[in-house]
Amino acid sequence: MTHMVYLPFSYAALGQWSGRRRLMRQGVFDEGYALHILLSGVFGKRVLQPFRTFRPSRAEEATLYAYSDLEEGALRAVSEVAAPPDGLEVIDVAGLRAKPMPARFFSAGQRLGFDIRVRPVRRLAQDLPDSQSAKVIRKGSEIDAFRLELLRRSPDGWKDREVAPEAGISRDEVYANWLAERLTGAAEVDLRSCRLASFRRLRVIRGDGRGPEGPDSVLHGECVVEDPAAFAATLANGVGRHRAYGYGMLIVRPPGTAPRSR
Repeated sequence: MTHMVYLPFSYAALGQWSGRRRLMRQGVFDEGYALHILLSGVFGKRVLQPFRTFRPSRAEEATLYAYSDLEEGALRAVSEVAAPPDGLEVIDVAGLRAKPMPARFFSAGQRLGFDIRVRPVRRLAQDLPDSQSAKVIRKGSEIDAFRLELLRRSPDGWKDREVAPEAGISRDEVYANWLAERLTGAAEVDLRSCRLASFRRLRVIRGDGRGPEGPDSVLHGECVVEDPAAFAATLANGVGRHRAYGYGMLIVRPPGTAPRSR
C-alpha cells in the first residue's frame, strides 16, 4: 500500500551537507539531486519516491512530501539503523508523519484537483535540426516538449516564447497535453482547468557532472479518475522523467479549490 509521507528538513543544513559531500558541480546546487542522495542514505534507494519540496521564500526550514510503500513506523525503524549521523542533522525524523493512500480511496468518475511539479521533456527518436542554433539535436537527447512542438510545426523555427501565435500553440497547452498523455488509462485531465502555475528553466546535476538544462514547471488543474487501481499506481510511481529528483509527485486535493500555501 502507498503512504503519503511528510518530512520536515533544514534547507540551510542541506546546503552545508551537500558542500561537505562535494555534491555541487561548477557552482550549481541541485536541491533534488542532493535530497536524492540524502534520502537514499537515510531510508534506502527509491523508498521515498517520488517526492516534492515546499519552502517559503528564503526560509531555512522546508517540507518534503513523498509517496512510499513503507508505513510511518517502518520508515522510522529503517532510519534508526541506517541513517548517517550528519544526515540526521538535515532531516527531522522525529517530525515524520505518514498516512495510507489505498486504491479504495478513489473511485471511477471521481473528480479531483491536482498539483504537480514536472520536467516536461521528450526524448528524441531521431536527429532533429535546430535552425535557431544551426546545430543538430541528437537522437536520445531530452528536449523541452514545447520547443519540440515548435520545431515540429516549423522547420524554420520560432523563438521559444511563452506563446507562439504563429504556431497556434502555447506552453500551457503543450504541457497540459504532455501531462494528459502520461495519465492516460488512470485519469482524464480536464484540459480547460489545467494551467501552468510556474515555469523556469533549470540546470540539474546527474551523476558525476552537470546534467541538462530544461523546463521546471508546476501544473494545477483537475482530473477525473478512470481506473482507481491505475490511478493509485500512478501516485506511487510518479509522472514523467526525473522522478527520483523531486519531480512527478501528483498531489491530489478537493476539486474547485486552489492549492494551499506551503
